[in-house]
Amino acid sequence: MSHKRITHQRIPRALTASALAAGVLLPLVGAAPAATAAAPQVACSSNKAGLANKLRADITAALRGRPGTVAVTVYEHSTRTYCSLRAWNSFDSASIVKVTVLSALMWDAQKTGRAVTARERKLVDAMITKSDNQATTTLWKQLGTAKINGFLRAAGMKNTTPGYGGYWGLTQVNASEQSKLLTTLTLRNKVLSDSSRAYILNRMAAVVPSQRWGTPAGAPGKARVHVKNGWLPRASNGWRVHSLGAFTGQGHDYTITVLSHGNKTMQTGVNTVQAVSRAIHRDLNPAAVKSRTSETPLPTFVPPAVPREVIPPLPPQG
Repeated sequence: MSHKRITHQRIPRALTASALAAGVLLPLVGAAPAATAAAPQVACSSNKAGLANKLRADITAALRGRPGTVAVTVYEHSTRTYCSLRAWNSFDSASIVKVTVLSALMWDAQKTGRAVTARERKLVDAMITKSDNQATTTLWKQLGTAKINGFLRAAGMKNTTPGYGGYWGLTQVNASEQSKLLTTLTLRNKVLSDSSRAYILNRMAAVVPSQRWGTPAGAPGKARVHVKNGWLPRASNGWRVHSLGAFTGQGHDYTITVLSHGNKTMQTGVNTVQAVSRAIHRDLNPAAVKSRTSETPLPTFVPPAVPREVIPPLPPQG
């Protein structure tokens, strides 16, 4: 099947040979622009007529006037719809790296032919559903950077770098490879077994209500929502506010990644992530938009008003 060309963007390096090696069909998200290039713009392609232009315009409009630096990737499988903005910009991961930690745990268990233990499942539940930092540190130390890097290589995430000195929240991530990770969780592939993928998605679907903000904002009420968020304030680049979302079931089959930094407050970043996400959900699910003949739109997911998550550990400030 041919793909429509993404205008003004070249095919990114990590979605070619590495994607084929992983055995996953992945979105063609944009490559990092040259230093002399104009300000990056949203790039989209789709096999569905008109959808790429609509997404491009609506994501751009949702970001207009908002502070900070934002990276976005969207992948809708059935229509081969792809969007990207600053897909290769690097960000401190904050707590979204916890999905990578769980994926590395499952990948390593598969390699050694063992089942995940009851102790590990308890740690996973705390890490993913409640974003518990101590549980994450325990699993991070258990795996070690060698196994985490092994998973990253297997998944084709060669530009993701584990945080130094055990500071997992400082793992360097980009939207392109976080999108690739979500695709590895939602489509059959050679990296993670069906049972491993189902377990990871099940835990992401069970995130506590107070942390179900971000990319789920505006999602169709009947979609199954899988989410993991993260935030982190630092002296440089202000608040990092990120959200990973996968939306499945009832005909839904897409993922959204929004990363940001340079936010003056956490809520500013949350508002940006949710504005972009609402625009994407609206364009991918036109039936959920209020029609001229209906007084009541189909239900959509409403995130909590006050997100809550503990900040990951950071090295001492000198």
